Amino acid sequence: MKRLFSALLISDDAREHLVHALRPIREEHPQGLRWTDPDNWHITLCFYGSQPNDHTDLAAHLAQAAGASGPLNLSLRGAGSFGHRTLWMGVGGRVRELKSLMADTIIDLDNPPPQKPHLTIARTQERWLVADLVHALLVYEGPEFLCDELVLMESVPGEGRSGGPRYDVLERIRLG
Repeated sequence: MKRLFSALLISDDAREHLVHALRPIREEHPQGLRWTDPDNWHITLCFYGSQPNDHTDLAAHLAQAAGASGPLNLSLRGAGSFGHRTLWMGVGGRVRELKSLMADTIIDLDNPPPQKPHLTIARTQERWLVADLVHALLVYEGPEFLCDELVLMESVPGEGRSGGPRYDVLERIRLG
């Protein structure tokens, strides 16, 4: 079994822009936040959890969803949190089309996952800290980037840098 999810990857320019914007915040808050590895940054479309090693059916489902969508011009903008513990950057641009793609990647229609396009940047147990950081990052607006493929990824907990997850791309599927 593999822990799988589908995602869109951000451009190198968008990644570097956000790394630069976050640098002063990271320096000001060296403790209390577990920052996600920028090499792992992605916009999750759908998390599937444990799936069989043969992911052919899932890849076919994603190919159908990708075929119904065109490439998407997106950007990272604003910020928010889930439960005052997970800090994320919001997504701008063709969000309506992105939400449609997210809905099309769901495989269990009886138990759909949350549909908030975002990019997770940090996690914390210090709930008080998140509100201040969200407020500081609300004005962030990164460069526009083109997403022309979705990826099926495997999450391998504990095998990434600093003990976080390692993400491996299993399939690349063109949009449109």
